[in-house]
Amino acid sequence: MTQEQALEKLNALEKKKAAYAHAMGLISYDAVTGAPLGGAACRGETLAVLSQEEYRLKAGPETQELLAFLAGCGQALPPQAARRVEILRQELDETRCIPPEEYAAYQKLLNDAEAVWHEAKGKSDFDSFAPYLKKIIDTQIRFAAYSAADKDPYEYYLDRYEPGMDAKALDAFFSALRERLVPLLQRVQAAKQVDASFLTGDFPLEKQRALAQELMDVLRIDRAHCAIGETEHPFTTDFSKFDVRITTHYYRQNLFPALFSVVHEGGHALYELNTADEYAYTCLGTGVSMGVHESQSRFYENLIGRSRGFIAFLTPRLQALFPQLSDVSQQALYRAVNRCEASLIRIEADELTYCLHVMVRYELEKKLFARQMAVEELPQAWNALYREYLGVVPSCDREGVFQDSHWAGGSFGYFPSYALGSAYGAQMMHCMKKSVDVDACAAAGDLAPVNRWLCENIWRHGKRYRPDELLARVFGGPFDPAYYLAYLEKKYTEIYEL
Repeated sequence: MTQEQALEKLNALEKKKAAYAHAMGLISYDAVTGAPLGGAACRGETLAVLSQEEYRLKAGPETQELLAFLAGCGQALPPQAARRVEILRQELDETRCIPPEEYAAYQKLLNDAEAVWHEAKGKSDFDSFAPYLKKIIDTQIRFAAYSAADKDPYEYYLDRYEPGMDAKALDAFFSALRERLVPLLQRVQAAKQVDASFLTGDFPLEKQRALAQELMDVLRIDRAHCAIGETEHPFTTDFSKFDVRITTHYYRQNLFPALFSVVHEGGHALYELNTADEYAYTCLGTGVSMGVHESQSRFYENLIGRSRGFIAFLTPRLQALFPQLSDVSQQALYRAVNRCEASLIRIEADELTYCLHVMVRYELEKKLFARQMAVEELPQAWNALYREYLGVVPSCDREGVFQDSHWAGGSFGYFPSYALGSAYGAQMMHCMKKSVDVDACAAAGDLAPVNRWLCENIWRHGKRYRPDELLARVFGGPFDPAYYLAYLEKKYTEIYEL
C-alpha cells in the first residue's frame, strides 16, 4: 500500500464515520426536540446497533492497520494528514480499551438517561433519575481506567474536553477569579441596585420566535445550513459544517433568556459552519476544544450581545415587537440586562456571578469521581454550595440539580469549559480590537468584520492545531485570565457607578 492509497482509505474511513455519527446524532436530536417519550427504548436499541458499527470504524483491525501505516510515514505525511492521524490514533487508543459490548451498552444508557432526565425534571423527582446517573458515573470511571489506569478519572475527562487541562490548572484559574471577583461582587451588592422590573411581563411566543429568526440573520448565520428548534435545555449540535442545529427555550413571561440563548448557540453554530471546506467529513472539521468553542458562544452572548452598542441596536426592534418596552431607554435596558443578581439558573446568570455557577458543578464533579460523595447526596450538596457561593437555595430539584442536561448525557468535565471560554473570549476581544472597531460594528448591527476576524483566526482552522497552539497564535502569547478580570471590573464599575 502506498501513502497515497492509504490517504484515500483514510478519507473513505472518515466519511463513513461521519455518516454513522450523522445518523446517531439525528436520533439524539430528535429525541429531545419532538420524538415521543414512549419511543425512547426503540431509539436506544437502534443506537446500540449503530454504536457497534461506530466502534468498529473507530477501533477495528482495519483502522488500526491503516493508522499504524500512516503513522509510520513520519515526516513524509502532509501536516494536515499528520494531525488527522494524531487525533484518530488517540481516539483509537481510547476506544479499543473498551469492550465493544460495553461501548454499545453505554450509548443505550445515555439515551435512556436523557429520556428519564426530562421526565424526572418535570416532576422534580431526583430519586427516579439517580440510578441512571450512578450508572453513568460508574461506567465513565471504569472506561477511564481502561484507557489510563494511572490517571485520575476526572482529570481524564477534563483533558478530553480541554486537552492539556487538569485540576491543578483549573484550581489555580478559579482561585484567581475568586480573588478579584468576590470583592467586586460585594461592592456591587452594596451599591444602588439596577431596576430590571420591565424585563418580565407578557411577551408573546410568536413574537419571540420572530425575533430569534432576526437574530440569526444579524449574526449572519447561513440559514441554508443551520436551523433552530425548541427544547427544554438550549444546545447546539453539528452533524457537519453543512448541517448545524441550534435550539432555544422560550418563556412567555421573559423574552431575554431565549434572546441571549439564541445568540449564545449562534456563536457555536458560526464556529462549526465556518470550518474550512477541505476539513469537511474529517476529524479536523469541528471545534478544537470545548473551552475554545465556549469562547465563541460566550463571546457573542456577552461581549457582543450584552454590549452597550448592541443593546442600542436592538432597542428599537424590541420596542416595535413588544410595546411595553416603548418607554424604556437604551441605557436602562443595557443596565438591566447586565444587572448583577444572585440566581439559581446558570444559563440566565449575569457575567459577574456566572463562574460561581460553574464552580459549583466543578466541585461536585470532583467529589463524585473521587467517590467522596454518593449520587444520592447530590441534591443536598448542590443546595449547600448554592447557599455558600451565591446565597440562594433552590426550592426544589427542578431549579437545582436538574437545571442542566449535561450529566444525563455523560458530559462530566465539560462545565469548566464555560468559565475558560469566557476568559478566552475576553482576551480574543482585546486582540480583535487592534484591527476591528468592534463597538461600532455592534452598534450598527453589522457583525461581518467581527465574523471575518474570528473566521480567519479561529473558525477556519477547526482542529488543525492543538488548543494551546491555536490560542498562542491568536493571542501572540499565553492565555492570561487578567484580560477577563479587567473586562468585568471595568464593566461593572461603570454600570454600578462604583
